[in-house]
Amino acid sequence: MNIEKEQFYKSFIQREDGFIRAPYNPEIEFYSTIKAGNVQKVKELCKDELVDKPGLGKLSKNPLQNMKYHFVITTALVARYCIQGGLDMSTAYSLSDFYIQKADQLKNVEEISKLHPVMCIDYTKHMRNLRKNTIHSLHVSKCVDYIYDHLHERITVDDLADYVALNPSYLSRLFKKEIGTSISEYIRKQKVETAKNMLTYSELRPAEIALILAFPSQSYFTEIFHKYTGLTPKEYKKQYFHVTLEDEK
Repeated sequence: MNIEKEQFYKSFIQREDGFIRAPYNPEIEFYSTIKAGNVQKVKELCKDELVDKPGLGKLSKNPLQNMKYHFVITTALVARYCIQGGLDMSTAYSLSDFYIQKADQLKNVEEISKLHPVMCIDYTKHMRNLRKNTIHSLHVSKCVDYIYDHLHERITVDDLADYVALNPSYLSRLFKKEIGTSISEYIRKQKVETAKNMLTYSELRPAEIALILAFPSQSYFTEIFHKYTGLTPKEYKKQYFHVTLEDEK
């Protein structure tokens, strides 16, 4: 069962086509994933080059100019989402200027298309570093990465202590000092954030999400989710669930 939960969790993070048949707005998910600093998922979403992007509009009769326009728009939106996520405006706009000027110098569509994932991943890494900007030790940094990779499991302090080869009590104190919250509280918050994403972008029911994210029961999942969001999972899904444009018609 744990293997099945891991497959569900990783398939949602990587969003492999066809595994979870979930209507979602790919534009919103794409920019939100960059904003969240999820490098692995952004790499997956950027596998298709910009030139092959479905539904790419025609902004110019000149193919090269058309691609430059789309690159500028995408870069501007990425910068805006990252600013909303806490990236300082100076860094966001400096990166934007750098990549837009670089794209402007390129001479063919393929080069601009290949620059697109480089730009997106660069912004994503900046957002990931924001998440870790209060972390000073390698041990805590490794714990944070482990938690993100194992949200489909029950994670304990002892698990993390074994992973980084530290005494559990010492790790707990170190984690609280650098992150500002206890390990268990941090894990709960990250599980709720992932659950919010699943409720927004998939058709998974709260009971399924509770199981995938290794909550001991659906009632406990509902209790914790309400504590952090002020809504039950069902209320949250009703308010924020994204459907495809095709479903909206």
